[in-house]
Amino acid sequence: MWKVEFKTSHLKLKTLERPLILITNDDGYASKGIRELIKMVQPIGNVLVVAPAEGQSGKSHAVSIGSFVRMKKLQDDANLTIYSVTGTPVDCLKMALGNILTRKPDLLISGINHGSNSSVNAFYSGTMGAAREGAFNGIPSIGLSLCDYDADADFSVVIKHSEPMIKKVLSENKNPNLCLNVNFPKVTESEFKGLRICRQAQGVWKESFVENTDPYGGKIYWLTGNFENAEPNAADTDEWALSNNYAPVVPMNLDSTDFAELQNINYLI
Repeated sequence: MWKVEFKTSHLKLKTLERPLILITNDDGYASKGIRELIKMVQPIGNVLVVAPAEGQSGKSHAVSIGSFVRMKKLQDDANLTIYSVTGTPVDCLKMALGNILTRKPDLLISGINHGSNSSVNAFYSGTMGAAREGAFNGIPSIGLSLCDYDADADFSVVIKHSEPMIKKVLSENKNPNLCLNVNFPKVTESEFKGLRICRQAQGVWKESFVENTDPYGGKIYWLTGNFENAEPNAADTDEWALSNNYAPVVPMNLDSTDFAELQNINYLI
């Protein structure tokens, strides 16, 4: 691995010859998921955490345009440095790459997210927005999620089965633009069936805003809805895998061109 170097105005020189792992999330730096992830990867490499100061779920690939952000160093130890940023997960990535680091990390891990990011959730997700941003910048990236919204969720299955995957990506991956979306079901170790390479299921959220009244008599609206899987019986999808106690691993393509449709739209010109 390369020598780990940081901008001296921000970080001290770290241990040599260890992978540099960048971590972020969309639940905020204080969430249990990111704390468990940090503990898991510290023995593997030098860890830089740049994560939102507060929860940023559903922010997708949003960036803070027209408003400033603040950055605060929270910890700076031998192989762990933590910053919080008052912005989105993608803001955190841009801050890390543009204002803290002097070279690309060997791996970006976004998570561990509290809640599913399977199917179309990957497009809404701030967790996956950060993973895509890392892959855009030539950093192999993994989004990790657990289908459990409990603030005190049990991440033991995720930790046990994602650690070997992370080590394999560091040692064997040849694609600098790798972007993996990995979701774990809420199951016990005895119920868990293992990782499963899958494609993203087709589906859609059927939603509406429920009207209510604030304490001052004004109207307010809360978004509610349900996810509808358009192909519930397709056994090669992430939704099927989760329903059958597997953890789907979905490689995400950064080029969203619909190549099958290229010739069909010639009528436009």
